Amino acid sequence: MHHTDRLPASAGLPAAPAIAHARFAIGDVVRHRMFDFRGVVFDVDPVFSNTDEWYDSIPEGIRPDRDQPFYHLLAENMEQSYVAYVSQQNLMADDSDEPVDHPAIAGLFNGYADGRYRLRREHRH
Repeated sequence: MHHTDRLPASAGLPAAPAIAHARFAIGDVVRHRMFDFRGVVFDVDPVFSNTDEWYDSIPEGIRPDRDQPFYHLLAENMEQSYVAYVSQQNLMADDSDEPVDHPAIAGLFNGYADGRYRLRREHRH
């Protein structure tokens, strides 16, 4: 092939998934739209990245689309603290301006201001 010849962009390449933009970032405090819990984002998956068993355990009527960002949360409700995995469509910004009470926060974050946690320097990349 001569250096001026060009292959079409799609030649032999797999189709790329639609790009979904994450609405929330690490350190954001969010609230679930349907269930009474809130949490702080500590990781973001651009698309679903959990097990099929986990996904299939969600009732079909409320099962979210896989092709959207999913968020790992240090979550809390009135009874307990836990880790949650939630689709973007089921989250909204939490405007309570209250910190999240989760024992793992101090290990990942150092500082809370304006509804966000600041990731510890050693966890940034």
